[in-house]
Amino acid sequence: MPQTRHVFRVASPMRRTAMWADAVVVVGLAVLLYAGVRLALGAPPAIRGPEISLAPTALPWYAGLSLLRMLAAFMLSLLFTLPYGYLAARNRRAEHVLLPLLDVLQSVPILSFLPVVLLSLTAILPERLAVELAAIVLIFTSQAWNLTFAWYQALTTIPLELREASAAFRFQPWLRLTTIELPFAALSLVWNSVMSWAGGWFFLMAAEIFSVGRRNFRLPGLGAYLQAAASQGDAGAILRGVGALVLVIVLLDQLVWRPLLAWADRFKLEMVEGEGTPTSWFLTALRDARVVAWAGRAVGGPALGLLDAWLLARMPSPTHLGENTGYAARWGIHALSVSGALVLAYGGLRAAALLIAVPLAAWADIATGLLLTLGRVVVALALAVAWTVPLGVAIGSSPRLAAWVQPLVQIAASVPATALFPILLLGVARLPGGVNLAAVLLMLMGTQWYLLFNVIAGAAAIPQDLKLTTALLRLSRWDRWRTLILPALFPFLVTGAITAGGGAWNASIIAEHAEFGGQVLSTPGIGSLIAEATAAGDYPLLLAATLAMIVAVVLLNRLVWRRIYRYAEDRCRLE
Repeated sequence: MPQTRHVFRVASPMRRTAMWADAVVVVGLAVLLYAGVRLALGAPPAIRGPEISLAPTALPWYAGLSLLRMLAAFMLSLLFTLPYGYLAARNRRAEHVLLPLLDVLQSVPILSFLPVVLLSLTAILPERLAVELAAIVLIFTSQAWNLTFAWYQALTTIPLELREASAAFRFQPWLRLTTIELPFAALSLVWNSVMSWAGGWFFLMAAEIFSVGRRNFRLPGLGAYLQAAASQGDAGAILRGVGALVLVIVLLDQLVWRPLLAWADRFKLEMVEGEGTPTSWFLTALRDARVVAWAGRAVGGPALGLLDAWLLARMPSPTHLGENTGYAARWGIHALSVSGALVLAYGGLRAAALLIAVPLAAWADIATGLLLTLGRVVVALALAVAWTVPLGVAIGSSPRLAAWVQPLVQIAASVPATALFPILLLGVARLPGGVNLAAVLLMLMGTQWYLLFNVIAGAAAIPQDLKLTTALLRLSRWDRWRTLILPALFPFLVTGAITAGGGAWNASIIAEHAEFGGQVLSTPGIGSLIAEATAAGDYPLLLAATLAMIVAVVLLNRLVWRRIYRYAEDRCRLE
């Protein structure tokens, strides 16, 4: 059973200095934004990307280009997630900075940061390369944070007996990673990878076609196709684009995600075999194929053996990074710290000078907008929790149901709501409070999937022996939820809520300000302020509104979500 433990903790130095770390990170981000704005001022005054063809014959080529951008961003996300989450979970000194930084990064409004990234890159790189890199960075920022939170959550909730066993057998870091940590986190990482791809598809339209004043950035791809079709009001082209996207999602489900989920099920922490384990026809075909078996014996096995031997000998322990450094290394760290502090001080002063140019009336609008958007975020999260928890538990607890529902959920999560938002706006704009209602619905569409996939992962990870124990004890349905399901789900639910909150704030930029058919539909909020500042090229207001949103989300994470997460980490372990 998940243990319920009452633990009284003394406030640690990490918790006392957390707000200082937040302040340093926010100032550093302000400096980066200011540097991007200064570079953006040197971008070409007028840019127009290639025309996007709405012909059906262009869809296969566009789908391939979008798939390559998604793959590049996902690989970049994994390269970021694994070392970042590992260092944050295993090194308390690094955790002081890395967790606040992660809170800030996942709260950065992607669509307000994109114009700064685009314009600064076009000032120093060729236009096409700059736009490609900016698109990959935008997709990366919609994929990486939930993966990192899931990896960190898994590392901090590994059962005590497994950690004690690895210590008793003196596992080296690489051996511990491959035999305990990655297997324990496998299900959560796979489900969050599915969510990351869904989030990437969600922002694909914004990544592949974007306008800032007279600068029109375009990249051929499915996102640009759907955006162009929505702008022209071509319902047939929208349906064709959505159909192509759905086909790509179904193929990925059958050829990638379903095999990975069936393979990862072997790593569930349980004493008895589960009922109705997930299966995959493609994984079975790969296992039965002689060519694959030969390649594994002749190439894969020896290559992995060499990699294991090399890493076992050379991989340093993350728990000692920065603790046993020599005299020269310590001086180097101090020099870097002083240099970084000087850069932050100078950049912070320059950013403050830019913020001073924002009038007091604009600051009042920002404060009001923050409160209005916060209300929509809370409503969207409440609605998401209300339906994702029961459905996620049903899917995660029943492989048969998951086999049918999982592809449908992936399709629904991956279809860019921005492509359907104009249709939704036309349907509800005439109702009382129609634009406000549409904004909440779009934020819900960009929020709910983070919660659903994390709940599914949490339900799928509940050991079968604990389920059998509740059946033998003849617990009522409510007692089963109270003593097993909800405590087991709680860490996953908190992880999903943190990333879902960031997604809701990000989606507010699209939800609160939309243009369709030459008509502008807007509702007051911080998202609409950011969108209007972007369209007008008002960089001081853009910087002020973006930093205000970041500070608000960081405070919520620090004062609310982080405390709830500590409670989940302390009292909801499966051990």
